[in-house]
Amino acid sequence: MNTTQTSATNAKPALHGVRIKQRKGAQKAQAKHEPEIFRDNLLKQLNNAKTGNLEDVSQILDTSSNTLDYRKYGEALFEILITGGILEPGAIINADAERSPFSLFGAENDAAVIKRHTDVFSKLIRRYKYLQRPFEETLKNILQYINKWQPVENNNLAIAVGCFIINGLITPSILKVIFKDYLVKDGHSLEFSTTVFRTVLNEQSIEQFGKSLIASGLDSKLIELFPPNKREDECLIRHFEAEDMKQLVDFHMKNQKNSMKGDLLIDLKEMMHDEANVSEVVAYVKQNTKEAGLSEQEVIQIAWSAVLLTVDLINARPDQVESQALRAVTRWSPMLETFATSPKTEIVLLQKVQVTCYEDAKLTKFFRQIIQLLYKMDVVSDNAILYWAEKAHKPQGKTVFLKQMAPFVQWLKDNEDSSEEED
Repeated sequence: MNTTQTSATNAKPALHGVRIKQRKGAQKAQAKHEPEIFRDNLLKQLNNAKTGNLEDVSQILDTSSNTLDYRKYGEALFEILITGGILEPGAIINADAERSPFSLFGAENDAAVIKRHTDVFSKLIRRYKYLQRPFEETLKNILQYINKWQPVENNNLAIAVGCFIINGLITPSILKVIFKDYLVKDGHSLEFSTTVFRTVLNEQSIEQFGKSLIASGLDSKLIELFPPNKREDECLIRHFEAEDMKQLVDFHMKNQKNSMKGDLLIDLKEMMHDEANVSEVVAYVKQNTKEAGLSEQEVIQIAWSAVLLTVDLINARPDQVESQALRAVTRWSPMLETFATSPKTEIVLLQKVQVTCYEDAKLTKFFRQIIQLLYKMDVVSDNAILYWAEKAHKPQGKTVFLKQMAPFVQWLKDNEDSSEEED
């Protein structure tokens, strides 16, 4: 056998087109350094931006997506753009590594400057929709460490979060992460959220921002931003009024009041279903009225709603609705009378009855019977009914209800004329 034949015989087979897998240990070692490689490549690009030119930064971030894998390194991307570097365990940024020339932490501590920086984020995320989730997750992670950042970095971050809320990039629910005990107890949560709220309220009305807080479930949690020993309305009022955010205080107090009103309605419904006697219900309402600071007009509306909740309007047959409704009104009229002690309150009750009868078609044709019963039980006076008919009726269904009430109103007028003649 010649040499050529020997070489051919001993040659190892080649696996063409087959990818040889790396050992797991080698893969992990390589993967560990991949975010750093991404960072270094991104910084090379960002260093080419003209100093202070944020449009140039936006353009570079856009074109860099062609060569850098934003899908894979979305979180690293936003860590760099927010903090200037990549976070190591414990929220440490490697001091020896190069920092990004563009970052929220490194920006000038000025609201207008920070707002322009957040525009860079907005353009990037709206251009690449898949970056929305990595952005939110990265921001949540960074917010967990507001106790570790420098005051100027936290201030920049809080202003940025406010701007992100204003432009719709995130919702206030992002702030739930700072309600952690270790952030609240030392005042970090309150200081940070105060800056966020001020930033938003400089651009939005409290009505608009309040809706966002409610939708995010934060409307009832504002008091939890304060350390446990300061979770009182007085502390909240004093703090936010000192920060010139009285509109936020008013929102909180109104929200607290509405919450108490809702709780009172639920409690009344349960007491009435449990057949509590009128005196017990009245005593309970009076106690809660004082604690919640409710007016008589607010109480009478809650009481009326509770009375109607004792009627099963959903399952009642049409021929049973009138008898059930009138039975409930008769049963609880003494309670209604207790809280209808002024002409103004009586008018409010008449308006409330009108609106509820308009909103539930099953009650619409029994409006007159209900009002007549309230009159008979001394809950509302003839003067209140006449004033309601002439000036104080609501627009909801007014034509139908005024027509229904016309004979009774005329009867009241005739009685009034007769009384005047006798005098």
